[in-house]
Parts: sequence; C-alpha cells; structure tokens
Amino acid sequence: MPQGGRIVTAAGATFFGHPRGLATLFFTEMWERFSYYGMRALLILFMTAPLDRGGLGFGVAKAGVIYGLYTAMVYLMSLPGGWIADRMVGQRRAVLFGGILIALGQFSLGVHALPFFYLGLVLLVLGTGLLKPNVSTMVGQLYAAEDQRRDAGFSLFYMGINLGAFFAPLACGYVGQRVNWNLGFVLAGVGMTLGLVQYVLGGKHLGEAGLHPVRPASPEAAHRQKRGLGIAAAALMALIGVPLALSIAGVVEITANFVGNALGVLLIALTVGVFGWLLSSPGWTPRERKRFIATGVLFLAAALFWSAYEQAGSTLTLFADRGTDNRVFGHPYPSSWFQSLNSLFVILLAPAFAWLWIRLGKREPSSPAKFALGLVLVGLGFVVVGVGALRGASGVPVSPLWLTATYFLHTCGELCLSPVGLSAMTKLAPARVASLMMGVWFLSDAVGNYIGGRVASFYESFSTVSLFSVVAGFAIGVGIVLMLLVKPIKGLMGGVN
Repeated sequence: MPQGGRIVTAAGATFFGHPRGLATLFFTEMWERFSYYGMRALLILFMTAPLDRGGLGFGVAKAGVIYGLYTAMVYLMSLPGGWIADRMVGQRRAVLFGGILIALGQFSLGVHALPFFYLGLVLLVLGTGLLKPNVSTMVGQLYAAEDQRRDAGFSLFYMGINLGAFFAPLACGYVGQRVNWNLGFVLAGVGMTLGLVQYVLGGKHLGEAGLHPVRPASPEAAHRQKRGLGIAAAALMALIGVPLALSIAGVVEITANFVGNALGVLLIALTVGVFGWLLSSPGWTPRERKRFIATGVLFLAAALFWSAYEQAGSTLTLFADRGTDNRVFGHPYPSSWFQSLNSLFVILLAPAFAWLWIRLGKREPSSPAKFALGLVLVGLGFVVVGVGALRGASGVPVSPLWLTATYFLHTCGELCLSPVGLSAMTKLAPARVASLMMGVWFLSDAVGNYIGGRVASFYESFSTVSLFSVVAGFAIGVGIVLMLLVKPIKGLMGGVN
C-alpha cells in the first residue's frame, strides 16, 4: 500500500532484503549502462577508423566535437526528461519510452550509413534523457519515508550501474573492433532490449512507483503548466528551425563545429541564467543566498573535473588504441577494453572509501576538500599517462600499466567527488528548489563532457605529452586553488559539511 507517497513492497518479496521492484530497476539500469558504455567504448574509434576498415573516416578534430556534443547532450536532456516524467507521463512510462528510443538508436548505428549514424545519436540522446533521471527516482519511491534500507538500496542499484559499465566494453568492444563496428552497436542495442523485456515483465513488482505524473494543484497551475509547455515547444522549434532556415538560405553552413559552438553558447547561457536567477530572485534568506554561491563554486569544480575525467572515451581511448601495447602475456586484446577499468576499480574501491570516511569520523574532509582532492587526483592521472606518452614518443607502444594506473587515480578522484557532490547538492538546496539543484548537478556533467570533447578535438594538433600535460596542470592547479578556498567556502555553506 502507498505510504507517504512511497511504495511499500509486500513482505517476502525481496531482492537481497530489499523490495522486489529493486531487482527490476537494478537490471534495467544495468542493461542501459551496458548499452551506453558499449556504444561509448566504440564511438570515437569508429568515427576515426578509415573507410576501408569499416569506419567513418572522420578526422580527430571533427570526431572530438561530435563526441563532446553527444555526451554533453545526454546529460543536458536529463533536465527536460525529468520534467516530462513529473508533469506529463510519469516515471514508469518515461523509462519505457526512453529504453525503446535507446534500443532504436543503437540499431540505427548498426546501419552503415551516415544518415543513420546521426539519427542513432539523436535517438540515444532523447532516450537517455528520458530513462536516466527517472529510473533513479523510481528507486527512491520503492521505500517508505522512514525506511532505513534506502541508502543501502541505492548502493545496490549503483552496483548494477557499474556491472553494466564493466562488461559493456569487454563485449561490445570485442565485437566492434574484432568483428564489425556496426555489430558492436547492435550488441549494445540487444542489451537495452533485454533490459526492456525484463522491465516490462518485472513491472508488477513496482507497485505504483512512477505510475502517475504530479497533478497540478489547481486549474491555474494546470494553465501555467500548459503555457510553459507551449513556450518550451516554441523555443525548441526556433532552436532547430532558425539554423535550418539559415542553412537552406545559404547564410550559414551547418557543420559539427557550428553545432558544437552553438551548444557551447547554450550551456554558458543556461549556467549563467540558472545561477543569475537563483542569486537575484527575492525571497531567499542570507544563508540560502550564501549557499547558492558555494553551490556555484562546487558546480565549476565539478564541471572541470568531468572535463578531464570523461576523456576516458576520447583522448585516453585514442592513446590506448594508438600508443599502447595492447597485449597481456603476448595475447592481444581490443583497446576499448581499457574503459572497463574504471567500473572495476569502482566496484573494488567504493566499499573502502565508504569505510574510510566513517573511520575518519570528525577528521573526515569537508565536501569542498573532497572536491579539491578529486581534482588533484584526476590531474595526477594525466601526469602518469603524460609520462607514459613521453616514454612512447619514439613511436614504440608503451606498457598498458600506464593507463591502468591513470584509471586507478581517476576512480579515486571520482569516489571523492561524485557521490559527495550528489549529497552536497541535496543538503545545500532549499526544499522548494531541490529538484532544480539536482538538475544543476546534471548540468555540470553536460558542461564537463562538452569541454572534454573540445579538448579531444586537439588530439592530433598537439603532441600527446603536451595535451596531457596541459590537462594535468589545469586540474591540479584548480584543485590547489580550491584547497586554499576550503575555509571560506565552508563558511558560505552555513553548517553543511
């Protein structure tokens, strides 16, 4: 029976002591992440592979822009995806529709034709925007408000994410690089299809979680909602239609670089608009206004962290493919397999980090200090791979241990920043804008992925040593500056640690 807006599962129907519906969402997210990371493992390699090897033959500069566009839009579309679920269709249907779009997108990538490639990317962006934020929301709805199992349930759910992300590069990477690029994408689509089948069959265990959208509180609220939807639709049509009309008229040429620049402007405008509105709106208390400033600093730090960290699928993958000796005990393996290391290290290290924070007790670093440590660690990872690139400057492939050590340091940085950031956003946000602030966290992911993609576009313009050194120096430098600002930021956070 529903209690306090949460769903309580009948006794006896459990998944490792949790509501049986958690298994449905666990495997849905596992297969969605299998689909996403299987595709990501191949994306930039497929775009830059020569035509006679089944690739698209794109230059790295163009491929880097497209990669950044895709990964940024995946996170950016989580904002309207959550809104559509909340206001229109409910989380249950949003996840189903999103999964269908994702599967169709992967199968579109399986067709070796450029129009289907771009169609596939669009479908994947739309589908992930619908599925990703809403499946997590439904996990929370499985528990009553006072249920002490909730945090453990999310930890178990997070394990499903990393299991999918671990196996995806191994399976899709092998098929894509050793058999056929397009079949690798098809395999990712098959994974999402399996996730959808079990999601539909397991829906009976979800109770009423995610079934109904939020109903407007009054006819006036319903009218405002419809008006807002109309304005959003008109803005979207203008955003697409104006550039298209200008292109048809010969005023501008729509290229990957043009779209990439436009997205950069949009991200800047969104960021300035959100924080400008938060800081300038009346009604906030002085403490809340200070917390918004602290949130802005953490937002910037997170965006810069993700811009380095998310190069796992771009510059680091290119280095794995072109500059690394991909053999173990004399047996070759696909370069895309390196992308499984992060998830493997998360699975191994997450319990250790959870124990460490508890063990430190009152000496546990504050959220800003953990953000600073995360930036320094991701920078040190690029120091390591930069030294490896220097050793391989003569053209001799370097040991895979260089990239392994890099991913180890990056994972340690992620565990310092990512879960801490989610927690900090919920603590710093006033209750009436809690959902908006979670959207701000997704926006930092989008900005970081966009910057990372633009950095990747310079892979062939600079030596790998120079490129990795710049990324390392920037991340470490920002981390050190943030360390120096920990005390004033804590003061702005008003008691939130």
